[in-house]
Amino acid sequence: MDSQYLLALLLLLPISICIAKNPPPPCDFPAIFNFGDSNSDTGGLSAAFGQAGPPHGETYFHHPAGRYCDGRLKIDFIAERLGLPHLSAFLDALGSNFTHGANFATAGSTVRPQNTTLHQGGFSPFSLNVQFYQFSDFHRRSQIIHGGGAAVFRRLMPSADHFSKALYTFDIGQNDLTAGYFLNMSTAQVRAYVPDVLDQFKTVVKYIYGQGGRYFWIHNTGPVGCLPYVMDRLAVTAAQVDKAGCAAPFNEVAQYFNGGLKQAVQQLRQDLPQAALTYVDVYSAMYDLISRPKQHGFVHPLQACCGHGGKYNYNMHIGCGGKIMVNGTEVLVGKACRDPSVRINWDGVHYTEAANKWVFDKIVDGSYSDPPVPLRMACHRF
Repeated sequence: MDSQYLLALLLLLPISICIAKNPPPPCDFPAIFNFGDSNSDTGGLSAAFGQAGPPHGETYFHHPAGRYCDGRLKIDFIAERLGLPHLSAFLDALGSNFTHGANFATAGSTVRPQNTTLHQGGFSPFSLNVQFYQFSDFHRRSQIIHGGGAAVFRRLMPSADHFSKALYTFDIGQNDLTAGYFLNMSTAQVRAYVPDVLDQFKTVVKYIYGQGGRYFWIHNTGPVGCLPYVMDRLAVTAAQVDKAGCAAPFNEVAQYFNGGLKQAVQQLRQDLPQAALTYVDVYSAMYDLISRPKQHGFVHPLQACCGHGGKYNYNMHIGCGGKIMVNGTEVLVGKACRDPSVRINWDGVHYTEAANKWVFDKIVDGSYSDPPVPLRMACHRF
């Protein structure tokens, strides 16, 4: 066992014993406010730029539901475990109910604003600072409506105390790393701007704290070097491929980012004394799944379930749900695999509902968290 890992376990042991012997009452989170990218987008980008079409959503919703997935995301499972409805996207004007929170995440979002359009770079204009502006506006205007708006709208807004009692969830950073690589930056150049990304992340958390947010559940970024769209688009030598078949240099950068994120959370605990911040190691859970798929009931961990051709069943020009013209007729070629429930990657970029559920089940009890706090206890400071 790695000595640093063992030391971390020993340091966390007193907290685990304390929770086990003297468990505090479960938290009663009345709402969730989520910030992030496609890993937690429940319809933001679809509302802004057009629906993620079929076969997205086929497993659980049985129709497109704004998610780049065959079904539910980790944020959906978080909401379900807390007894709350799935989060409506802030940008979605149709059928949204914000009584129990709102989702500001959009697919393609980054922490740092990108100097490109969605069409040029593939990254969302709704970077984390913009998501905060949206949250701040939502916070203010929802209470104006709650105080004197029409009854039909008041019923769709959170009450004032929900903002101080809510769980604030974050799942963002992956696109900040790939953005540099897709601009032909070297690994050294990508690593060089990570501290700035983390500084901007801390700033947004502090802003939310300033508006009353106290409970934060923060996911680190996953093993980007195991994603088909990364391995297909970026050059990797045979020597750089690890035992799981993933691109080691990109995973090492993800781990560098995650180490910095963990330090950022530790700093935020000092800067925000009334906050309870939980750092969740999604990377380790996901890499375990990808590197040992058979042990967990999965197959073909590095191939997209929904896609078209190539080593990884991924084609950046013909994605999941993609069609081509054959003799004047549209033909669907970006088809979903027969059984997404045994697949890890959905479309080359995102994970299947089955993989999301597997990871959620691993992280929900605090086993991958610092401090090792279960989701239902994330309002407590240890």
